[in-house]
Amino acid sequence: MSKKTYFVTGGGTGGHIYPAIAVADGLLEQEDTNKIYYVGNPDNLEACIVKDKDYTFLPVHSSGMPRKACFKLVIWTFQMLLGWLKCCYYILRYKPDAIFGTGGYVSAPVLFAGVTMGVPFVMHDCDANPGLVTRKLAPFAKSISVAFDIECAKLHNKNCHVNGNPIRKRFLTLTKEQARKNLNLDNKLTICIMGGSQGARKINDSAVKILENLSSRSIQVIFQTGKKNYDNVIAELKQIYPEYASDKNLIIRPYFEDMAQVLIASDIAVSRAGSLSISEICASGVAAIFIPYAYAAADHQRKNAKYMSEHYAGLYLEDSDTTPEKLSEMMSQLTDNPEKLHSIQQKAKSMAKYDGVERIVEQIKACAK
Repeated sequence: MSKKTYFVTGGGTGGHIYPAIAVADGLLEQEDTNKIYYVGNPDNLEACIVKDKDYTFLPVHSSGMPRKACFKLVIWTFQMLLGWLKCCYYILRYKPDAIFGTGGYVSAPVLFAGVTMGVPFVMHDCDANPGLVTRKLAPFAKSISVAFDIECAKLHNKNCHVNGNPIRKRFLTLTKEQARKNLNLDNKLTICIMGGSQGARKINDSAVKILENLSSRSIQVIFQTGKKNYDNVIAELKQIYPEYASDKNLIIRPYFEDMAQVLIASDIAVSRAGSLSISEICASGVAAIFIPYAYAAADHQRKNAKYMSEHYAGLYLEDSDTTPEKLSEMMSQLTDNPEKLHSIQQKAKSMAKYDGVERIVEQIKACAK
């Protein structure tokens, strides 16, 4: 059996990192895999995550392209050139049979090196509106994997597969009962409020004002504030709801390492609309209120959220319209209407693609032949 070596790349944000990690883990389980190298920015989260994995991290410094012509654009161009040269060196030294990239600026120098050195590659794009790197390099890819069916028409590659986003195995094995037990929650209606690992100020400001009311209705709330916003949230809670700390219906933390556990324990989520969050919400069978980040690149979060809303798999709320009153009203649409809640949960779950990792691994293996 001929053993294969792979480069995997993607970083900067969880939406690029975790799908790449899930696929790298999937490749590692294949009998014909020899070695996996993860190429990423040593200053980003991907470097920390890969330290605990059974593959080797190859550092390449990269950053997002400045949107305006300025001196920073010159520096960025020079940095990308150095990154490309370093990736060409890595290819010469480690001789990968194929490259897998999840888009974004971190994967750009690796994939450009693949084009230059004649190494076949597969790309995965996680958003309803494909990113710049995916759009530009799609014609050179052996095949493309996308999360949403509407993406294929926007990419110049006939070998395009709708796989959903690759999700971690924990979403397939953990039960709601076990997740709630692990979090010391009762078996009753539970809402997860999250704005990503960094939090979301508008969501936090509205949510903190309605926690007492939700708890008084015997609704459990898991609230991820984001690390940089936690102290402000707690300070405000002490003012408006001094008894919050002894309220067993509330779990308030800056960050949860195990978001699979949090989402599976929940019935409803209030969330930004990053593609990875959407995929994990669907996999958990949760009815979500999506509040897209208004300044996301290429407005991709708004497009993701509208896609889910148009397919009756979630509710949509603009960030600028997010107030305690409006958020409470939208929650009531779900908490007070079990049929609507169940319908959205079922529709979201039907959109989950649990075999995304396996499908993408097969694409990569075909690419390497």
